[in-house]
This record gives sequence, structure tokens and C-alpha cells, in this order.
Amino acid sequence: MNDYYEVDFRIEPPMPDACDLLADALGDAGFETFEPSDEGDAMKAFVPAPLFDEDAIRAAIASLPLEDVEVSYCFEFVEGRDWNAEWEKNYFRPIVIGSRVVVHSSFHTDVPAAEYDIVIDPKMAFGTGHHATTTLMALGILAQPMEGASVVDMGTGTGILAILAAMRGAAKVVAVEIDGFAYENTLENLELNGVAPRVEAVHGDASALGALAEGSQDVFLANINRNIVVADMPAYARTLKPGGVMLLSGFYVEDIPHIDAAAGACGLWRVSYEEMDRWACVRLEKRRIKHL
Repeated sequence: MNDYYEVDFRIEPPMPDACDLLADALGDAGFETFEPSDEGDAMKAFVPAPLFDEDAIRAAIASLPLEDVEVSYCFEFVEGRDWNAEWEKNYFRPIVIGSRVVVHSSFHTDVPAAEYDIVIDPKMAFGTGHHATTTLMALGILAQPMEGASVVDMGTGTGILAILAAMRGAAKVVAVEIDGFAYENTLENLELNGVAPRVEAVHGDASALGALAEGSQDVFLANINRNIVVADMPAYARTLKPGGVMLLSGFYVEDIPHIDAAAGACGLWRVSYEEMDRWACVRLEKRRIKHL
């Protein structure tokens, strides 16, 4: 059976950044799904029972690069069940983005009509489209010309953004995901949406981008936390063509100066940004080479 442990974390003082950073650290310990509170004072996290390890949990908490934040936790065993039914009942509802995109699961029956109909069976993987950052990124994709484009979706999760880019006419999308469970789920979702021939799913981190030719991509997408985006910016920027566009989210409006600094050092400049519930999505462009 698909048995899990549910681990409930309490965070004092409340801090949404702590939830994001903790989820990232727990992902390395086998955790697959996270439900942070809106207030940033709590988070539920789920890990397959065979991977449950309190030492790994304590190590993840200790790794948080935050001062004066206390994280406590308790846990309980969750017996295996029909997880799709659980998602349908408790978590995952169809979502409409910008009146043009609907994201739903194959088990939903009452689905609004939309120009882009995306089917996601998330099981216990990351990303059902309900987070503000996914909405912001999807709106950015809707506003960006995609016909015939070469695209990278870094940290694709369940593949929502990669699927939308392909549906909008991208010629080739490379969807990179570090989590093995989410990667397998992405493969399933690409098939569900009929875009597998144009989307290559890659299991790995930013080092996997080395397989792409320098300056080969028209659009680069990443919905990942600030620390990872800043650290991996050189690898991201390397793939873009001069004049190429990068859409980034997964961080707050207050974090934009950090993104700008990392981007500027890599020959990128910010054109604009959008925000929703304090979350930001920035649009960057790679400087074109001037010939004298």
C-alpha cells in the first residue's frame, strides 16, 4: 500500500520564507507534498513511509539559513489509500487562470471550458496550479509569444508550465525536475495532455542544462525559491539566446533586488514584474550583442 507519514511543522515567528526553504530541504529527504499555511506559521509535509527518517527531518530544520526562527514538529502514520480520491475530496479543485487556462485532474467531471485545458493527475507530487506563483507564471506564458519557440521549464514539478508552453505552440520544451517522484508524474501528465512528442522531461538539477547548446533557448521558465534561482542564474542565462526571455517566480516582491543583482551579473535585465499576494514574477531579457 502507499503508506505515508504526515509531519506537521510549527514555525515561530510566522515566516512564509521558512516554509519554502524547509520544503526545499525536505524534498532532499524524500518528502513529496507540502501544504504551507497562508500565514507562514505551519506546514504539513508528506513522505512515503519507507523514507521516513527523523534524523533527516532534524537535519533539514538545522539547514535553514534563517536566524531566530524556531521549527517544531510532530508526525503520524497515514495508511495507504486511494490518493487520487483524497486529492479530489480535500485538496485539488479545478482552477481557471486568466479565463484562458483550466487545470484539472482526469477524475474531475465538472470542468469549466477554457482555451487551454490542462489535465494533471498530481497523486502525491508537487504542483496542482493553485499557488500564486504558478498563476503568475502561467499568465506570463500567455503574454509571451511561444509559436515555434525553444523553451526550458526548470523545476517543472507536475509539468503544468511545460504543458502550457507546448499547447501555445512551442516547438521544443525541456522540462527539468530534480525530484524523482515528480519527474515520473511529469512523464504521465505529458502523455495525458498529448504533448510528450514536443516536451523532453529530464531528471536532474541545473547541471542538466549543460547538455543544451549555449544561446539555444528562446524562453526560460523557473518557478523555484529565491536562493536556488540566484545560485543557478549563470546556468540559466547561459542557455538563452541574445534577446531571449526569462520568466522567474517562486519568491516575494521584496526579493526582486536580489534577483536583479544576480541577473545583471549574467547579462540579463528586468523588463517588468507582476505580483500576487506578495509573490512576484519577473520578466528578464538577455542583452543583445552590439557590433561596432
